[in-house]
Amino acid sequence: MWYALAADALVGLHILYVAYIVAGLILILVGLRRKWNWVRNPWFRLTHLVAILIVVYELIVKANCPLTTWEMQLRGVAGQAVNQTTFMDRLLSFILFADLPRWFINGLYFAFGLAIALVFVFAPPRWKRAGENESINQATP
Repeated sequence: MWYALAADALVGLHILYVAYIVAGLILILVGLRRKWNWVRNPWFRLTHLVAILIVVYELIVKANCPLTTWEMQLRGVAGQAVNQTTFMDRLLSFILFADLPRWFINGLYFAFGLAIALVFVFAPPRWKRAGENESINQATP
């Protein structure tokens, strides 16, 4: 039972990871248009870029996502049926009620990677300058 719950928790973590990439890009694009300052936060932007770069790297080297591998191992130990399809195959099949070809899903990875990289380059995060912290410290009594 605990193994099945751990596998389900990994699915939840995987969904959050995908949501961070997809929703993050949408929020960055909307935020740039509406001039939201927080979308230029360097920690947010760097973690967002690294998140998609990990996915693209796994695709290039043909590595399985560790979250999917661990989920399958936990399901096997729990005595549940183990499906060898990737997490994204299962997720998109569940959302769209259709099986998509592998080339299409791989294209989505690359498209998101390219879009996030381009937004990072053409609308970069704002790094604080050394003078900004000093002027703030001098202004406070």
